[in-house]
Amino acid sequence: MATEVAERDSHMASGDIERAGQKVHVQQGPTGVKGPFSNSDLDRLSEALTMSSWETGIKFSAYIGDLGEDRRDSVSQLHGSFGADAPETCLVAVSPNQRAVEIAVGADVAKRLSDRSCNLAILAMTTAFTGGDLVGGIVGGLRMLSDQAGQQAAE
Repeated sequence: MATEVAERDSHMASGDIERAGQKVHVQQGPTGVKGPFSNSDLDRLSEALTMSSWETGIKFSAYIGDLGEDRRDSVSQLHGSFGADAPETCLVAVSPNQRAVEIAVGADVAKRLSDRSCNLAILAMTTAFTGGDLVGGIVGGLRMLSDQAGQQAAE
């Protein structure tokens, strides 16, 4: 169920962040430990984020890593870190070790993506995650979200 986060002017649905042009942030383990994603996986995620953003005009971003004990607060802070872009941003945050998915959308995006749409995307993602396909689940969820949001309105 989505919760209003008035101070961030966004909402989230339960179920790694864009900075300096980086669309996927994957929380890294100890130095020298190879992460769980191949370059191909990261390319798939980046392409899905790019295509979703291009098709809809929404700034999609993904965070994959630990969200801490207060997941909603963590996601709210991550989403808020987009600053002036936050109203136009949809953040998909996945914490594999916590078996948690959160989607935060800004005020502008909330007009195009309902809580129901976000919750359906979370359901699809968690189904793929259960089958062991983390990257495929996120890619599928992004496709669902972009389909629900529709094409960017002509200016």
